Amino acid sequence: MGRWLTCPPGGSARNSAWVLCAAIAHNLLHAAGTIAGNRYAVARGATLRRRIITVPARLARPARTPILHLPSRWRWAPAWLRLWQAVTNHSPPTPA
Repeated sequence: MGRWLTCPPGGSARNSAWVLCAAIAHNLLHAAGTIAGNRYAVARGATLRRRIITVPARLARPARTPILHLPSRWRWAPAWLRLWQAVTNHSPPTPA
């Protein structure tokens, strides 16, 4: 069991809710890795959080259209852009 899956002290109802939230987060992270590409479909959670979830970007909304300014030389941009396209159904943002 990973460090992030440990239950907080307290009643069994809180522990059940904690485990349920951890399972949902795990499933969402695994689905994001599968959408991002073959290499990320089998990646560990820490790798997905470091490369896909934590994004060094700036979000702008001119005319209520989301524009994401990604770094131009970000190594994991192609996988992240595949995930963006699949989830938002908008065209991928152009790197800054």
